[in-house]
Amino acid sequence: MNRDYKLLTPGPLTTTRTVKEEMLFDHCTWDDDYKAITQKIRADLLELAHCNPSEYTTVLMQGSGTFGVESVLTSVIGADEKVLLCTNGAYGDRQVKICEHAGIDYVQYAEPYDRIPDTAHVAEILDNDPSITHVSMIHSETTSGLLNDIESVARVAKAHGCTFIVDAMSSFGGVDIPVADWGIDFLVSSANKCIQGVPGFSFIICNTAKLEASRGKARSLSLDLWDQWNTLEKDGGKWRYTSPTHVVLAFNRALDEMKAEGGIPARSARYATNNRMLIARMKALGFGTFLKEHQGPIITTFTYPEGVSFDFADMYAFIKERGYAIYPGKLTDEETFRLGNIGEIYPDDIRRVTELFAMYMAERGLLEPCAGTTDIATAIEAMDEASAAL
Repeated sequence: MNRDYKLLTPGPLTTTRTVKEEMLFDHCTWDDDYKAITQKIRADLLELAHCNPSEYTTVLMQGSGTFGVESVLTSVIGADEKVLLCTNGAYGDRQVKICEHAGIDYVQYAEPYDRIPDTAHVAEILDNDPSITHVSMIHSETTSGLLNDIESVARVAKAHGCTFIVDAMSSFGGVDIPVADWGIDFLVSSANKCIQGVPGFSFIICNTAKLEASRGKARSLSLDLWDQWNTLEKDGGKWRYTSPTHVVLAFNRALDEMKAEGGIPARSARYATNNRMLIARMKALGFGTFLKEHQGPIITTFTYPEGVSFDFADMYAFIKERGYAIYPGKLTDEETFRLGNIGEIYPDDIRRVTELFAMYMAERGLLEPCAGTTDIATAIEAMDEASAAL
């Protein structure tokens, strides 16, 4: 089995060796050195979010990103409150499941997976239902790769006096988000996304006043957002329950490496370059994109050339054996696959993986019907010309 491959996924993603090596050290959770690392992480995240520590705070929560989202939804929406869920993908639909399971009063505004929520319609919903107290939506919907306009929806939510919640799981750190300026009250992301750490905890950037007002609303003990924050504050970085110490150390290193790279501006530019190059080169091979607009820089959903049949499992195995793991589609009504371009991925990786697609297609007799040539060198030259023209 080949274990030496890179992940073209939206997270977990490919990390640096130095991030991995941080996990060779053991820490106990109550140690002052470890608590200091936790406090540094909390401060660094506030800085990345452009938040003043006098108005915002950071809460770290054990578990995957979904744990963080569930923590927020089940902790800040009271029994006599109601949330509007704006959805256009599987991760928005997951918020619906969380609310149903927890008995949270909600209304869903759903758009097709290739369209963003209409701000005017959000305003109309809020105008017609004054019982709505919270609005929640996804920023980067990795079902399709779409990037939602959270800034506009935030303005409408604020104008109606609503608390605004954002799942920025796969975008925070890879797309600049001025949390306070846009009026986001709770933003959730995860250690194993654009900061380029490993899985194990989520983090929530919180409006402190809104967080303090949530005390006593939580429907869960372990996911109680206010109580988690209160313990971190009182005990100088001590987590309530056992924290993923090795993951925390790796994340701290990842934050330092992000700063060294040039922060969010540099990382965002690298991801965007990867994404544009990937789309251009795949189009030269005959692959279209599911999204015609609102394409984000994190992950892209590709459609197969019309009239050509692909065996995804076969293609996946071929490319993985040669160094890259790709991602199956998450759409139910058409055949697609996805390629992420975040993590320790660079233009050379994009060039190499697209060449592997050309090799696969040539070996399976698919190159000519898709790219109009039987010659791999000609197909690669077409891809090079497409990416050079960007």
